[in-house]
Amino acid sequence: MTRPTKSGSPVKRTRLSTEVARLFPRQGHWTEAAYLGLPETNRIVELSEGRLVIPDLPTDPHQYTVGELFAALRDFVKKHGSGHVRVAPMRVRLWPGKFREPDIVFLSREHEDRRGEEFWGVPDLVVEVLSPRTQRSSGTERTDRLEKFDEYCRAGIREYWMVDTRERTIEVYALREGAYRLSGAWRLGQVAQSEVLPGFSLNVSDIVEA
Repeated sequence: MTRPTKSGSPVKRTRLSTEVARLFPRQGHWTEAAYLGLPETNRIVELSEGRLVIPDLPTDPHQYTVGELFAALRDFVKKHGSGHVRVAPMRVRLWPGKFREPDIVFLSREHEDRRGEEFWGVPDLVVEVLSPRTQRSSGTERTDRLEKFDEYCRAGIREYWMVDTRERTIEVYALREGAYRLSGAWRLGQVAQSEVLPGFSLNVSDIVEA
């Protein structure tokens, strides 16, 4: 039997939750305006097909890799004045009604007009980091490898980096003639390279914990 608590009975809490839920659209009925009107949060919240998508909280290996790769990319971009780099949570509008929050995004100086306060337009390069727990969770790896792969390609993002912390690999896909082609795949001890940012390279061992 569930006991009431100081904050009220389970029944009252359920009613309150239901009343709060009624303030928001049902899944499948979310608009851009409703999505952009959500209260600020440190959680990643995406909009896809009228539905809110809230990924699992990141793991420690995930955060380590994101931090190291972001630092390397940021330093390179600042040194060469190539553009801007951001780390999630950061909204990216792929097309009307489709918002994603890649782990890392790069926007070139040539596309400065796509940089907004609330969200960015289509960036030049995105990074998604897969970690063991998120790979086991419901559909997260499928989302990065299939859904987002297709979406980023359709949106015209020129380069997609996929980092696998379990396999300790980096895969880089470049947009060529409207399709993503594997530019390179690297393992521990090997050096990954970018086509979009000539001269940017890093050793897989430097961003993935052994």
